[in-house]
Amino acid sequence: MDFEKVFKLLIPEFQKAKIDFALVGGLALHFSGVIRNTYDIDMMVLLAQANEIDEIMKRTGFDLLHKTQNVANYYSENKGLGQIDFLFAHRKYGLEMLKRAESVNIFSFKAKVLKSEDIIGLKVQSCANDPLRYLKDMADIEELMVINKNSLNLKLVQEYFKLFNREEEFFSLLKKIQC
Repeated sequence: MDFEKVFKLLIPEFQKAKIDFALVGGLALHFSGVIRNTYDIDMMVLLAQANEIDEIMKRTGFDLLHKTQNVANYYSENKGLGQIDFLFAHRKYGLEMLKRAESVNIFSFKAKVLKSEDIIGLKVQSCANDPLRYLKDMADIEELMVINKNSLNLKLVQEYFKLFNREEEFFSLLKKIQC
């Protein structure tokens, strides 16, 4: 995937349509200090803008693979475009995550990226929903907590663990990394 090509194609379209978006997933991990290979782009957008996203994605050469109230996945056969996944913010936590997202420079554009504690929140949810992701997601969570331990909102991180009845894991991680 040619990330620069994708951003040059999509970000101006999102800006014209006033799409509120933030990077999540592997690229967000990168901006939080965790280096991991990623082969797609994951974004959080408002559910209320899902139809506008669909129009933009189809107009720019992407095909819809799957769509629910929570996610949409698009793919393009065009060289370098690859797969783009969208998480739709429509509940309290997702909406708050999108509001807290911080602006970064990416290539020649400004884009928002979720804060580290919110990436952790999505990882906690991800491995609660899919046990096969547990080891990978928990490794990412631990690395995020180590790298960002002096700036994390630990109360919010604890709240995310508590939502999924995993507060003991939160306290074990704190002890392990000495936050």
